[in-house]
Amino acid sequence: MEHASPRERAERGRTARAEVPRSAHAEFRPSPGRSDPVDIIEAQSATRVPELVPIRYGRMLESPFRFYRGAAAIMAADLAGTPDSGITVQLCGDAHLLNFRLLGSPERHLMFDINDFDETLPGPWEWDVKRLAASLVIAGRANGFTDQERATIVRATVRSYRERMRTLAAMGNLDVWYARVDADEIQAVAAEQLDKTRRRRLTRALEKARSRDNLQAFEKLTEVVDGERRITPDPPLVTPLGDLLPEVEHDLLVRAITDLVAGYGRSLQPDRRALLTQYRLVDMARKVVGVGSVGTRCWVILLLGRDDEDPLLLQAKEADDSVLAPHVGGSVYANQGERVVAGQRVMQAASDIFLGWQRTRGIDGRQRDFYVRQLRDWKGIAEPEAMIPDTMRRFGGLCGATLARAHARSGDRIAIAGYLGGGDAFDRALVTFAESYADRNERDHAALSEAVREGRVTAQSA
Repeated sequence: MEHASPRERAERGRTARAEVPRSAHAEFRPSPGRSDPVDIIEAQSATRVPELVPIRYGRMLESPFRFYRGAAAIMAADLAGTPDSGITVQLCGDAHLLNFRLLGSPERHLMFDINDFDETLPGPWEWDVKRLAASLVIAGRANGFTDQERATIVRATVRSYRERMRTLAAMGNLDVWYARVDADEIQAVAAEQLDKTRRRRLTRALEKARSRDNLQAFEKLTEVVDGERRITPDPPLVTPLGDLLPEVEHDLLVRAITDLVAGYGRSLQPDRRALLTQYRLVDMARKVVGVGSVGTRCWVILLLGRDDEDPLLLQAKEADDSVLAPHVGGSVYANQGERVVAGQRVMQAASDIFLGWQRTRGIDGRQRDFYVRQLRDWKGIAEPEAMIPDTMRRFGGLCGATLARAHARSGDRIAIAGYLGGGDAFDRALVTFAESYADRNERDHAALSEAVREGRVTAQSA
């Protein structure tokens, strides 16, 4: 196999500027034939659990930012018409700011990384950066930040991506693969840069993330009923299978999910598969998750190990085609769950030891793909509505650096760094793009509101 030299790879990136100047990324002009945003959302809803779809619309109606979280398919179609350098990476596909969070590594370190990979596929690296930048503008508008404050946040985020990519371009392949952002590093930097009050808030956030583990989820989501540990009902968000279906269909669904868990174990490494076999399946329930994912089939599965106080809570989530697929081509994986898992393993510095996939047949006879992971494993999520401009700027910078590291694991980091260069042309261009896209997002949010008022779609709060 021939390998281009670092100089040749960097030159490839610089040459791409001639065809697609960095300033061209400021452009966002919806195509004349742009699809109705409500049509796009409804097309997704057609394959989802019908009684849960109104909850999805209700959540998306709450604010432009909530709408944006559920509108990855709309933005994917819009991004397909924007300029790109021709350099591809493994994309997250939904890189908004709330998909960056604290996570636990298998070695029990608290890390900062990307969390959600439902839409992952290879594609232009610019698409993830643009989705992240636009999410910060939308969140900043919700907080009442000024134009200048939002511009500063986006520039800092994109600069962080650019500078981190340039650093990674100078590193060896193994060093890039082992690179990660550890919570202890975040805390050490914060000790130098933040005042006492903000350092204390960060410490509390890290402690809270470490407490959000399997045992905490176990206490919160389960109860003892007639001497047996069961998942606590909280309909429509958490619904035990016995409350969903008549007895015959319930038994069929229990068997299907039991087979899912047994079969999914084959996608794990042998040592982790051996660990899984030490647990027994006790209970299962349907769970409503996220904003964009509402209506997909998602099961919470309770297993117990050594005794009744040794839990493992798994989440099996339906995986459909990525929203990117119509624009970049389908996955090389026949199983969409495997697509998600493979993308996650490529992009994350360290992944959940129980991350795997399986295909199973539902009680309607249809085969569906799922990916499985622990329900909660040291997770800490940002609260953008509580951020002041300086906090969001620092958080955006952390997200930008993390995204660069994730992209560098699969794409040509040297070519991307060559394209971005040492100047701020790309940073400034994305300020303009993000503001333009936030305007478009507000209009799309208004279109959904109008569709609900007209009775075209039904929304429900939950």
